[in-house]
Amino acid sequence: MIKNFKDVLKFAKERGPKTIAVACAQDSEVLKAIEEAKQMGIAEAILVGDKEKIEEIGNELSIDLAEYEIIDLKDLSEASLKAVELVSTGKAHIVMKGLVDTSIILKAVLNSEVGLRTGNVLSHVAVFDVPGYDRLFFVTDAAMNIAPDLNTKKQIIENAVIAAKALDIEEPKVAVICAKEKVNPKMPATVDAEELEKKNKNGEITGCLVGGPFALDNAVSIEAAKHKGINHPVAGKADILMVPTIEAGNVLYKSMVFFADTKNAGIIVGAKAPIVLTSRADSEETKLNSIALGVLMAAKQ
Repeated sequence: MIKNFKDVLKFAKERGPKTIAVACAQDSEVLKAIEEAKQMGIAEAILVGDKEKIEEIGNELSIDLAEYEIIDLKDLSEASLKAVELVSTGKAHIVMKGLVDTSIILKAVLNSEVGLRTGNVLSHVAVFDVPGYDRLFFVTDAAMNIAPDLNTKKQIIENAVIAAKALDIEEPKVAVICAKEKVNPKMPATVDAEELEKKNKNGEITGCLVGGPFALDNAVSIEAAKHKGINHPVAGKADILMVPTIEAGNVLYKSMVFFADTKNAGIIVGAKAPIVLTSRADSEETKLNSIALGVLMAAKQ
């Protein structure tokens, strides 16, 4: 089992390199992360976008762009669609967002002709390496699905399980996070949590162990679970934390990044290939970790 980002980078190197199609690659932070991944033997890349700007940034960063294929497309939508097409035709394994709005690249991913749609929900999986814990945590969904219904939550869990298994977690433990650990009809998230656990027990959700509802403390802390008398195989041992809404996920994600300075990565799951979709505010390290996560997922797929 891969337990930290040091392991993620190590195994990505062993299972790579994979080729990344970068959409609108005229972005200095993205190019730095791509170059580092290339130097580490994790990934190769095809750079799609404004060639003149890509070369200007490459020169500023002393990156030898002769090592890369560059496809000159200045229009953001055309560049995004081309990057997706490179993956759908097998010339690349991973799509990565460069200097382009998320909505534009996702529209390309969902294109009916060259896109990567599977019919499943697309969801974001964030991975955190939290000091003091013996495992990585997968937080979902903090970026894509605003207020998912029960069926969408089921697919969000299934997507997160794919990501966890790519990191060699054979049977990930999924905690459905709510404000409290008891079912309350006035709190719909707790009712959904109970239903998701039932779906796991009756075989509708497979490849993992689902429990809920859990409050965050008794999902990640064995001591907190014992203190509240919770006896469940997921209690205190969760790998995947499935949040009820995008607000809860976003607050948890940013709290861990900005208050705790926790190492992290992010990926979009549910398409035919991994989509590395990082924020402009994300560090170069986060972008590199996200590339490595994408490589591990591509290796499994």
